[in-house]
Amino acid sequence: MPESAQRPKKLIIQIPCFNEAGTLATTLADLPREVPGVDSVEWLVIDDGSIDDTADVARANGVDHVVTHTRNRGLAAAFLTGLDAALHLGADVIVNTDADNQYVADCIPELIAPVCDGSADMVVGERPITAIDDFSWTKKKLQRFGSWVVRRFSGTDVADAPSGFRAIGREAALRLQVFGKFSYTMETLVQANAEGLAVSSVPVRVNPFLRPSRLAKSTFQYLLRSSQTIVRSFALYYPMKFFFRIGVLPFLLGMILVIRWGLLFLFEDPYRSRVPSLVVGAVLLIFAVQIWVVAFLADLQAATRRMLAEARVRERRRARADGA
Repeated sequence: MPESAQRPKKLIIQIPCFNEAGTLATTLADLPREVPGVDSVEWLVIDDGSIDDTADVARANGVDHVVTHTRNRGLAAAFLTGLDAALHLGADVIVNTDADNQYVADCIPELIAPVCDGSADMVVGERPITAIDDFSWTKKKLQRFGSWVVRRFSGTDVADAPSGFRAIGREAALRLQVFGKFSYTMETLVQANAEGLAVSSVPVRVNPFLRPSRLAKSTFQYLLRSSQTIVRSFALYYPMKFFFRIGVLPFLLGMILVIRWGLLFLFEDPYRSRVPSLVVGAVLLIFAVQIWVVAFLADLQAATRRMLAEARVRERRRARADGA
């Protein structure tokens, strides 16, 4: 039986936190201690350099494991720290949720079900975006558009790409790696498809907001950072496709100018100077070829990165075995 299809024994619910002392207790009060399909449930809090009493609140409310960053390293780093810690603790399934109690914890059984039955390596909780009153009309439209863009780039069919409510199987957790510092949600979807992991989504419910999102200071900043993350992720995991497509436009424009110059030279006055068109066309062709050379070199570098990623997976497996 494949590893992903084995019956999971331990579920760890991880919560990345940064100065969440005011909302963490409410979030923890809703988390389950028993979930159908797994033998045990443990809670893990990643304190990302908080300057309040986040870690103390976590321990006072029964959290099994608290991992602390000495300084704030960002949501993506806290997410990865949680995965490493959960694997070391012997997790078979990891559920990631937010500390602001945005997601209804009662949805966890539905969220982990595809991982437990082996049909998915990672499951994303799909929020009812259009029904969330706390989201403005603009934010709802941007959420939908952003998810569509991520689907196009990642090759997945996830309707709510920015959702942080996720169930992650052991094999997926071993392979996931985030290079950006802003967030993990979109990059991990692009990587999951590149790694051949099965990704699905299930509808989940949300609670009334306890506080506004602190991931970005404004909608514009969130849009800008998300766009950077998507483009960087596609260039990182699909460098040949990314740079080849960039080079197509200057190549076509250059070919049009060169062919135009040739036709005019042959069928019109050959002594009339059309050197500017020829020069511009040649420059565009050279520029396109240079981009494609970069594509080739980036693809070679990606092969090296894949080998390093496999070494990291083996190291994580050894760490998990040591923890067990």
